[in-house]
Amino acid sequence: MDVSSSEVTADRTMADGYDVIVAGAGLAGHVAALTAAEAGATVCLLEKGDEYGGSSVRAGGGLVFVGTDRQREAGIDDSDDALRKDLTTAGGGVARAELIDAYVDNQLDTYEWMVARGVPFSLEQPTVPGGLARIHLTGRGVATRVLHDQVEADDRITYRDRAAIRRLNRGDGGRVDTVEVRLDGADHTVRARRSVILTTGGFARGRALLRDFAPLWLDAVPMGGAHNTGDGIVLAQALGAGLADMPYVSASFGASLLGGSDAVDEPILLYPNYRGAVIVNADGRRFANEEKNYKLLSRDTLEQPGGLAFTIFDEPIFQQSDDRAIPMDYKAAHASGLVRRATSIAELAEMLSIDADALQQTIDRYNRSVADGVDQDFGRPIKYRDNPGGGLIATAPFYGYPTRPGLTSTYAGVTVDASMQVRDVFGDAIPGLFAAGETVGGFHGAGYYSGTALGKAAVFGRIAGRIAGRDGGRP
Repeated sequence: MDVSSSEVTADRTMADGYDVIVAGAGLAGHVAALTAAEAGATVCLLEKGDEYGGSSVRAGGGLVFVGTDRQREAGIDDSDDALRKDLTTAGGGVARAELIDAYVDNQLDTYEWMVARGVPFSLEQPTVPGGLARIHLTGRGVATRVLHDQVEADDRITYRDRAAIRRLNRGDGGRVDTVEVRLDGADHTVRARRSVILTTGGFARGRALLRDFAPLWLDAVPMGGAHNTGDGIVLAQALGAGLADMPYVSASFGASLLGGSDAVDEPILLYPNYRGAVIVNADGRRFANEEKNYKLLSRDTLEQPGGLAFTIFDEPIFQQSDDRAIPMDYKAAHASGLVRRATSIAELAEMLSIDADALQQTIDRYNRSVADGVDQDFGRPIKYRDNPGGGLIATAPFYGYPTRPGLTSTYAGVTVDASMQVRDVFGDAIPGLFAAGETVGGFHGAGYYSGTALGKAAVFGRIAGRIAGRDGGRP
């Protein structure tokens, strides 16, 4: 079979090696590869699957930044210190301060770098009382697609898919200097002259790691990238890397289930509850404050009959659909069959196999709480910011869908320092090895601040690419 000249060139380069090898072509990998190339490195970006993107092209497309032009245009007074405080609080006192500082100190530069590279952003309005608008929306997978076009066009970067890294090897001085990769049906050993960056994602689909570290979520709906099996974490562990935040792995509330079935090809997270929808169990009863963090709501859902919940809302909430963010795009979810519509609560209950009388009683009781201005059952804020969806569930048509906890990301992984260099179990640096994105542990701690998963991928990918791309990969 004839081989194109581009393939011959790629094979010759693989044999010669690269300054930097990046493992995993999600958002973190793309940012790291482009940034390392800017630092003067030749880069090989490897992807295990046959398509780039991983979880980053499945996620809603929101990144947390402060001090941006979008915030200034909206008249929002925000600051690094305020963000640092909120990230620390979200981490429950467990998140590592040096990683929070690394995020805060580098986030604005990362935003401006992405804008300069053509990534479009708009500002999402907060969904909780008193919240600041910090989530900058790009649309599902937009940032990664924009950057991938630039990876393909950059002659300093070689992109190869269907390339699974099997092992990392250390040379003189303990530096990681080669990777063993399965490519085109053959095994290759590829030299990394400066460093290796692991951006392989988490382990939402890694049964072995879930059994070891997060067995509670083995039956959660898997929603991460198709190849998020924890490869980078295992590769780093083999070299003695430490781990962080593994006890805090948690699924997210809101994974949509078509017709109550788990057999949905592409479940998505939906959050009309943050616009005023109520959440009930299979008995038609509310069981939590719907404004709670979706990580906490997922644990509440596990305690319900069958581990199942249903989100119920009406037309005013439906009309607040926002196509800039998947979790708020109710109209698209309805069009795809993930949300049911009915002319009455009783009809909706029948569609969802919920007791109609119990659901009607729950909605009536909730509406009385709205009229009183106080949720006596769970303390939910009522009618904040004159939001029409934050009040009565009373205007037909009515909408609903079944949901289980969904495991989109694991937010735990290898230990790194503020330069994204991987540290071993003794706290010593592993020379030549860096990590970014969901492969990294220690940043989220015991909680999760919405918008920091993609935010961390970009910010930490930029730090890793900048430092790993320097001669020797040393800070």
